[in-house]
Amino acid sequence: MNHCKKGRKLGRKRDQKKALLKNLATSLILKEKIKTTEAKAKEVRPFVEKLITKSRIVNNLSVIRYLAKYLPEEARKKIVKEIGPRYQERAGGYTRIVKLGPRKTDGAKMAIIELVK
Repeated sequence: MNHCKKGRKLGRKRDQKKALLKNLATSLILKEKIKTTEAKAKEVRPFVEKLITKSRIVNNLSVIRYLAKYLPEEARKKIVKEIGPRYQERAGGYTRIVKLGPRKTDGAKMAIIELVK
């Protein structure tokens, strides 16, 4: 039974799912727009939004160390220098999910997740 369990399994074990979310978040931060399955997009959205909310706090060593736990150096620099200041006045909702049609090969629901300008 799956009582009180949040999130999707995405067909992976816990550490593999964690690595997948880190990679998706890194790609989203660096490219600002990625195409993935709808389930993965919905799963990575709160993860990225929490990172962006943390990055809005300026010049705080604990925030940089927190981001270092989840992001590589190039993505960490971009989120602190560009993305965090961009959303300084915004109270949340930094990402947008646009649903696409099914994938041709296996029929999986596809979506684009992007950072709102």
